[in-house]
Amino acid sequence: MLKHRGFPGRLPSSDFQFTIRRANPKGATPLTARKRYADRRAVDRRADEAFLGALIAHFGEEPFERGNLDAGRLSWLLGREVLPASDPFDPVSYEALLRVDMRAAKASFPQLFDGTSEFAFDTWEE
Repeated sequence: MLKHRGFPGRLPSSDFQFTIRRANPKGATPLTARKRYADRRAVDRRADEAFLGALIAHFGEEPFERGNLDAGRLSWLLGREVLPASDPFDPVSYEALLRVDMRAAKASFPQLFDGTSEFAFDTWEE
């Protein structure tokens, strides 16, 4: 399992994790697209925004390996802002390739691109 060095481990001041420490010996948790409802808690939306901002800052539009990125957090963005980058896509593989769909990201999280978000991808430290 590839460990993405320099990627934030979690949302600051919360228990929302962005990465895992080690591979699951029983196999990777499957990635499944989760439906985001309008009545989600503000902290959940903030975690999605921060995670997507970190993905854009770290990978941009380039394909990236799932590696140690948290399956639960990826699943909230999968099928919308994060898309499979390879065909066939294996949702239970740590080596699965993904990519950020910038057009969908701009539509869902415009504050990441206009600079009004504290998680805007150009504000992450390298």
